Amino acid sequence: MAKLICYGGAGNTTGANFMLEFESPSHKLGMMRVLIDCGMQQGGEAAHAHNNKRFEYDPATVDILFVTHAHIDHIGLIPKLVRSGFKGEIYSTKETRDLAQLLLLDAAKIGRANEEVLYTPDDIEKSLTLWHALQYHEPRDFQDFTLELFNAGHILGSSMFKFTFPSGKTMLFTGDLGNSPSSLLPDVERVGGLDFLLIESVYGDRNHEDRELREEKFKRIVAESIARSGALLIPAFSLERIQEILATLDNLFESKEIPAVPVYLDSPLAQKITVVYERAGKFFNNQVQTELERGDDLFKFKNLHEIGRVEESRAIAGVKGPKIIVAGSGMSTAGRIVGHEAEYLPDPKSTILFMGYQAAGTLGRQIEEGIKKVVIDDQVVEVHATVEKITGFSGHADSDALVDFASESEKTLQKVLVAMGEPRSSIFLAQRLRDELNLNAVATEEGKSYEIDV
Repeated sequence: MAKLICYGGAGNTTGANFMLEFESPSHKLGMMRVLIDCGMQQGGEAAHAHNNKRFEYDPATVDILFVTHAHIDHIGLIPKLVRSGFKGEIYSTKETRDLAQLLLLDAAKIGRANEEVLYTPDDIEKSLTLWHALQYHEPRDFQDFTLELFNAGHILGSSMFKFTFPSGKTMLFTGDLGNSPSSLLPDVERVGGLDFLLIESVYGDRNHEDRELREEKFKRIVAESIARSGALLIPAFSLERIQEILATLDNLFESKEIPAVPVYLDSPLAQKITVVYERAGKFFNNQVQTELERGDDLFKFKNLHEIGRVEESRAIAGVKGPKIIVAGSGMSTAGRIVGHEAEYLPDPKSTILFMGYQAAGTLGRQIEEGIKKVVIDDQVVEVHATVEKITGFSGHADSDALVDFASESEKTLQKVLVAMGEPRSSIFLAQRLRDELNLNAVATEEGKSYEIDV
């Protein structure tokens, strides 16, 4: 018998932190404790309070940490875990480790600037010394279980973890499942014959536009913004989303479907991440690999301006005429996009385009929901810009795709734990799984434990 304890990521889209405890004859204490992800919560004061509080378990008693992917809501508290006494091993794909190093250093820099020091660069470095790489489809024996990684299709290096126990029973942790088909990545892998499943539910209660519609909508929004001679702001996650936006713009400019206006990539972090993407060609889908073989540089084009210094970022406001500004963060919680929003949201010629999930309590969520006055850096900013949203570019699987994924194990699943979504999304998805697949599905709650009969 094992139990899963939800310390984060249950009843919330962010802050993934799941503990799997099970009896272990080989362990000196007779009990193995494994963590899956150790991420920051994002959005509002409640998230800050959560990130700053002590862990609800003793990090020194944790044996292994498995990391599904490098988004900060899955990795953001790893250095704090190490700082608090964790001395075990950390495992992920190599790409996740490489990307995590960049994002954690950036998070530490932002934290110091905001006087919210959760950990130091030394803590990050210590974490990396404990961090080991695993490959997809190469089962690894951990004595008390075997682990195999599958491609989650969410971002570069993203993984699902399949545990196989001595009894032969299996449990899969999806992490975040990708929104296939992706512009860059292969489709989410199918994994069947599972006994237990922990599945994400960010979009558990709704579906996306299909790929053709999302690309047409993107092209329309860009063209209309250019026609108004305004600025198009795209708050975007530096990891995966910005690379996908650059590749899409590259295709539109190359095909002359939109005029070649200036594009400002105002994210030094995204520029560093793009370097990792540029050397990871074998992990892209077949179409992208074909384009790369032809010599097409997907992430760079003639009218792209990579902005480095803060002074260069501020100077963008002095550039007249239509322009596109792509900057982090994706939920407008920090980063350079916030300064651009203060500058351009009052301008009716401007457009702001949201292309990813906006968590409750974030500035992005307020703007997306149509609030006409927002507070940015203690100043009230009126919103007269056009507000647009495209859900089809989300990196998360939608409700139909999540049900379809679970259906691969419809005949074998004993229990499905639904997590990593707002309560309404998790509850809705759990109900769909019960109604449509007759599965024992439970919407998880933070702090609760769930028995797993392995």
